[in-house]
Amino acid sequence: MNKNLARGFAAAIFSLAGVALCCGSSAQAQTVPPATSGVTTPLKIAFVYVSPIGDAGWTYQHDLGRIAMQKALGDKVKTTVVESVSEGADSERVMRDLAQQGHQLIFATSFGYLEPALRVAAEFPGVKFEHAGGYKTAANLNTYNARYYEARYLAGMLAGKTSRSGTAGYVAGFPVPEVIQGINAFTLGMRAVNPKAQVKVLWLNTWFDPAREREAAQTLINQGADVLTNHSASSAVAQTAEDNFKARGTRMVSYQSDMRAVAPNAQLTAIVHQWGGHYTAVAKAVLNGSWKPQPVWGSMKQGFVALSPLARSVPVDVPSDVAVLLKAKQQAIEAGSFKPFSAPLTDADGKLRLQTGALSDADIGTMNWFVRGVVGTLPKL
Repeated sequence: MNKNLARGFAAAIFSLAGVALCCGSSAQAQTVPPATSGVTTPLKIAFVYVSPIGDAGWTYQHDLGRIAMQKALGDKVKTTVVESVSEGADSERVMRDLAQQGHQLIFATSFGYLEPALRVAAEFPGVKFEHAGGYKTAANLNTYNARYYEARYLAGMLAGKTSRSGTAGYVAGFPVPEVIQGINAFTLGMRAVNPKAQVKVLWLNTWFDPAREREAAQTLINQGADVLTNHSASSAVAQTAEDNFKARGTRMVSYQSDMRAVAPNAQLTAIVHQWGGHYTAVAKAVLNGSWKPQPVWGSMKQGFVALSPLARSVPVDVPSDVAVLLKAKQQAIEAGSFKPFSAPLTDADGKLRLQTGALSDADIGTMNWFVRGVVGTLPKL
């Protein structure tokens, strides 16, 4: 991983100690408006999305959070959505336009929006920015994320108990720490119940490309994976698992959304993102003047991420003893008595990375290595 990126992640994770808890041409420079001393009502809030909202996936879950916030706060807030905004110059232009239009709170919901958001935040000190998954803050820019790896570990246990081949396939976007955490946690969970299990990884180098997601998923199936999961933004991997269910028995652990609608037979469970509570809390803080850039890393216990109901359709249901096992492990994670990244931890090259205890948040936040059992390369950003 790029060293500057790693240091940035470390700085963000260390700052978590104080918290209670993956469109057009560039705009020219604009005159910077003075900082506002208060908030007008309704609070104008904008959401910038990297993909279409669709009916499942990363952006869909963020939009469900927006809708929940709107419902909770009613006429105190007014929201705007901009979909399919590319990371980089396009996102900077869009966020600058939104700030100029009077939006007082802007949610930048993709990893590659961080640097553009920081630049626009510097130009508009009276506007609050919230960035999903980032590792830098500013006076008017905060970051937020969830401990997806907690649910990934449980999903890996489920995959390990249900896979006939002992091989899972993982379709991944970019090799940022959040994605690597998920791959490693899934592998550790799988090997906790099947020590010989392996997880094959294919990288997309994009967050959203349904055709490439489908191609990668099919390649993994052809390589022997009979359980799939992903860290990408569409439902294509789930659809591919469903397409292969009847002939090959392929199963799916969906990500971001419950995708039972597209994978009614293949889906075992889904790791579901839940943003409504966080978005409502942030908007309330801006409205009452208590907002400040304090990074959030939400957990399963806090409701940021959850497992959807396990498959219960005969004859492909999850055995009851497996359901009991997962529930007990989830309770241990939420109680803090079990941590997914606990010793001993050995990397894919056989090097002992952790002999005792558990990885710190800083080490998890800068993760740039694979655990034993992961099959695939780990490219640099």
